[in-house]
Amino acid sequence: MRVLLTLGLIACISVSGAVHASSTVTKAVKKTEISKKKAVILAKEETDGKTLKITEQANFYTVRILKSDGHVVDLHINKKTGEVKKD
Repeated sequence: MRVLLTLGLIACISVSGAVHASSTVTKAVKKTEISKKKAVILAKEETDGKTLKITEQANFYTVRILKSDGHVVDLHINKKTGEVKKD
């Protein structure tokens, strides 16, 4: 009887540890995506100016920047890689 209780306890601890490890991996994956703030920093490194608007899509951010010459530029920043592309 004690052996069965001990095995049951070990199984419960193992399952709870696996669930915790799974949630830790999920959090780690989410942290690899860049934030809106970082997207703006990357966009301003590419094009200097005033940030007008930031929109979030599934895989990228769009940062709209007003340049000093009056032109408006939309830059797309990949959430995972940080790659900047002009529209």
